[in-house]
Amino acid sequence: MKKQTAGRDSLGEFAPKFAQLNDDVLFGEVWSREDKLSLRDRSLVTICVFMGKGMVDSSLKYHLISAKNNGITKEEMAEIITHAAFYAGWPNAWAVFNLAKEVYADENSGENHGGMFGMGEPNTAFAEYFIGNSYLKPLNNPKECNVFLANVTFEPGCRNNWHIHHSSSGGGQILICVEGEGWYAEEGKEPRSLKVGDVVTIPANVKHWHGAKADSWFSHIAVEVPGKDTRNEWCEAVTDEEYSKL
Repeated sequence: MKKQTAGRDSLGEFAPKFAQLNDDVLFGEVWSREDKLSLRDRSLVTICVFMGKGMVDSSLKYHLISAKNNGITKEEMAEIITHAAFYAGWPNAWAVFNLAKEVYADENSGENHGGMFGMGEPNTAFAEYFIGNSYLKPLNNPKECNVFLANVTFEPGCRNNWHIHHSSSGGGQILICVEGEGWYAEEGKEPRSLKVGDVVTIPANVKHWHGAKADSWFSHIAVEVPGKDTRNEWCEAVTDEEYSKL
């Protein structure tokens, strides 16, 4: 996860030890143990604790924003708050809903996912190479630059087929993760869990696939690396059996 500096920024001179514990221990060590509990689930737990204690200030809004960035959808957030209301209290739920409406307000425009770039249009041109629905939003015109960037969004469970970016020199692809959580796998290697801020460098001529986790939307910017004699080869689909083992 992204290195936290909020403690030092706000309290570095007044309470340096507290700032260090906040940034380096709470966020640097506890929140970073994603092999034990995902960022998405840590956000869910944190929001419920804040709600139960009636803490509905800017710190909760920060965690609501983090929860959204960690893949909790508007619909899921509404259900979380509704469920917790029976244990944390109805007035607390109203207060949290008011903050959550602000955080998820941009989703009323119809661009519900895709991070800051939006999800774009259904990726119909390449639909045959995907399991599930994906969306594509080009970020520049390839006719004006030899580097093409596009934001690709996957619904939960969606992934592309195994494929190869062929090139005789240079080539390959770079992925920059901007929303939710996903997977990246190269042939013969253990799959890699992806989250917001992660960057994947995909070498040319390497068989691989990428997509969303089963319970999260996922978006990444795909950067096509210039090369010589470049072409994409689409291979077999990632089976439900393979995917369910992740």
